Amino acid sequence: SVQFHPEASGGPEDTGFLFQKFIDKAREYKRQGHADSVYQTGPYFRNKKVLILGSGGLQIGQAGEFDYSGSQAIKALKEEGCETILINPNIATVQTARGVADKVYFLPVTKHFIEQIIDKERPDGICLQFGGQTALNCGLELDETGVLAQYGVKVLGTSTDTIRAAEDRDIFKVKLEEIGERMAPSIACNTLEEAKAAALSIGYPVICRAAFALGGLGSGFADFDHELERIVEMALASSPQVLIEKSIKGWKEAEYEVVRDAYDNCVTVCNMENFDPMGIHTGESIVIAPSQTLSNDEYHMLRTAAVKVIRHLGIIGECNIQY
Repeated sequence: SVQFHPEASGGPEDTGFLFQKFIDKAREYKRQGHADSVYQTGPYFRNKKVLILGSGGLQIGQAGEFDYSGSQAIKALKEEGCETILINPNIATVQTARGVADKVYFLPVTKHFIEQIIDKERPDGICLQFGGQTALNCGLELDETGVLAQYGVKVLGTSTDTIRAAEDRDIFKVKLEEIGERMAPSIACNTLEEAKAAALSIGYPVICRAAFALGGLGSGFADFDHELERIVEMALASSPQVLIEKSIKGWKEAEYEVVRDAYDNCVTVCNMENFDPMGIHTGESIVIAPSQTLSNDEYHMLRTAAVKVIRHLGIIGECNIQY
């Protein structure tokens, strides 16, 4: 059957290949009397023992999603027949409760302790994405110091190279430019002097964003030199790099939750729209899902960009992309 849409408002922009697959399968069936499934899989990595870096310390009303996601990851791994080893110093979490993980180490999520656990338990897989910024940074450190390679531990889900590209503001900017996605003018800096020179080059007002930090930690808007100095000094105290970016305070803010598997299948779970404009932190605002004021064309333009970015970065699992 053929459907005609007089409103000329197309749907997803990444599904055109499906019609060609339908034609190919119809021809295959006509020629051979049968057609193979279009579902494709790749090599499957069967893990026997997996180490999960847990959520660590939580503040009341903040970052509970890491405990939830970690608990769900442990549940899913056990359903696959994996032995689960959890490192998490926080006893007041669901994931550290008796019977959730097969073994729990109540130790700080640091390279020193993780390496000792790897040496003792000899896991063949490790999950880095369920412990927030601490776990991500530890994973990068374990990779850079050769610990994961030394013990033959495979990173499950998003690779350390992809985590580094998403966390490092300068690399992330280059990655977006490679696929033609636009972003606000920005310059990555490692010192206060570089940041002040970048702000003069871009022109005030600017926003300072700390690298290797979730939830906007160490970020802020600056209209003058003295404001920038205060924000940059605070950001560099906890991060090795800052991004000085042209301020877009007052713009509409939207975000998409996207999931991609190891076989390059992508799903946009939902899109959201911030009630307040840029400049008001998401955690202090109201988020509406699905979006209410985006047109059909705007919705699918942003959806296409989200899928394009997650595929180019090589993320495996869930990610949040903000516009």
